[in-house]
Amino acid sequence: MARLEILRYPDPRLREVAEPVAAVTPEIQRLVEDMAETMYDAPGVGLAATQVGVKLRIFVIDIADEDEPSNLLVFINPELLEREGTQIWNEGCLSFPGVAEEVKRAEHVRVRALDAQGQPFELEAEGLLAVAIQHENDHLDGVLMVDKLSALKRKLIGRKLAKQASASP
Repeated sequence: MARLEILRYPDPRLREVAEPVAAVTPEIQRLVEDMAETMYDAPGVGLAATQVGVKLRIFVIDIADEDEPSNLLVFINPELLEREGTQIWNEGCLSFPGVAEEVKRAEHVRVRALDAQGQPFELEAEGLLAVAIQHENDHLDGVLMVDKLSALKRKLIGRKLAKQASASP
């Protein structure tokens, strides 16, 4: 397994729309493993393929607490079938290091996808898992969490990240 480079905002590749996965091959399974390793190493609770520069409709999520066993969920070619209710969650993103903002999302979602073996499944989710699914699915459509914020907050986040980038060696 290999740790992948996570793209940081404002990298234009984060705005690219991902393409469907034609078949779950050993190469796709290897990518999923590398994405999981990268997410855990970061550390984060989710990672979309577009965040590592791969234009494929894949994301991984694990919302287990540190004191709980890992529960890696793999979503290949996800489709959000239902969104109900409203919740506001303080979200972070591996492509926006050090940034956390309140984002309005659906409270309940139902998603259909393929797992790491290419088997179809459906999942209903609420709370953090619902937020993570929507957040990562947005990445696959080139939508970022800052797109859900006011223009002023987007500008402030852009300045903060530019300052971080110029300060790092």
